[in-house]
Amino acid sequence: MGKGAEGGPNKKTMGKVESMYLVRLARDRSDKGRKAFADALSDLFLADGIALTRNERALIYDILHRIIHDIESAMRVEVSRHLAEQPDVPRDLAVILANDEIEVAYPILTLSSVLFDDDLIEVARNRTFEHQMAITVRTEVSEAVSEVLVATGDERVITSLLKNRNARITRATLAYLVEESRRLNSLQEPILRRDDLPDALAGRMVMWVSAALRQYILDNYQVDAGSIDDALEVSALEVIRSDPPGGNKSAELARTLQEEGRNTPDFMVRVLRDGEVRLFVALFEEMTRLSEALIMDILFEPSGEGLAIACKAIDLTRDEFAEIFELIRRPRIGNERELRRELSAMLDLFDKMAPDSAKEVARNWRRNVGYLEAIRDLRIQ
Repeated sequence: MGKGAEGGPNKKTMGKVESMYLVRLARDRSDKGRKAFADALSDLFLADGIALTRNERALIYDILHRIIHDIESAMRVEVSRHLAEQPDVPRDLAVILANDEIEVAYPILTLSSVLFDDDLIEVARNRTFEHQMAITVRTEVSEAVSEVLVATGDERVITSLLKNRNARITRATLAYLVEESRRLNSLQEPILRRDDLPDALAGRMVMWVSAALRQYILDNYQVDAGSIDDALEVSALEVIRSDPPGGNKSAELARTLQEEGRNTPDFMVRVLRDGEVRLFVALFEEMTRLSEALIMDILFEPSGEGLAIACKAIDLTRDEFAEIFELIRRPRIGNERELRRELSAMLDLFDKMAPDSAKEVARNWRRNVGYLEAIRDLRIQ
């Protein structure tokens, strides 16, 4: 078998002598040795247009397996990119690359078909967040691998997995994620946009998603619109009934203050700031002339759209709405950054909303038009 002018292997033939030559080059830490190895490997294997026989490829795989840890990182990246879509790469070589630093591992983790579920699970459990993210975007992700990725508890990993339409997720895991979406808003839309989400699980989410996503549920799942409004009302009534005795006294006081002209936005804000939620609800009911159950829907639905509409309808100022929104939402969010983000979005809605449109929605609510339907009417105007 011939050799090139430099004493290395040529493009056409490989044998024991040449393989030992590559091994020696790989272990030569001198600048000259590293360059000679990179040139030889590229000439034999990585360059475009090189057609190797099955035996030659097997020999190179064997060499790579023996020297992969001796190759510099930049060359390992090139090797990984070249091997990522090769169907005959030995599994143990692919596993070594998959467990390497993420720059090396990424091509193998995202593209290689030779890795088994057990290999991917091992990487997901023991390597970095970046390795987990790479696995989430594979063309195929099995139910077993998905379960392990979800078990990491990382919101970013789970969101990326949910967005992969080719990732298979068991109903039990989806049910768990649906419940998690109560506290992790970022999961809600990716879950609802999955083709494999059963109608029953989508129906559960109506209690904590935004009005916009509720409408998406209505448009894309077999869930009755009336049942959504009913569920919201039942939830609000449960909150009301769980309050301590004395609710009637709050209603009586609110009615008196309204009649005397002392039920002002500033007074309502002060009552809410003092933690007198029952009295605030009664005052808000008097000012908006909405039902108590509907006000509870407005206060406890996740997005805050209903609250923005109701406040606009009774001519509250931007600052008054903002303070009420913060006082209502802060105990439920806890995360100041998330609260700021939600408030910014709702202030934008509040600013763009025409007062007459908000008043029309409030009139529809008083006529017992469905909660979602009335909000949808506002968007159409």
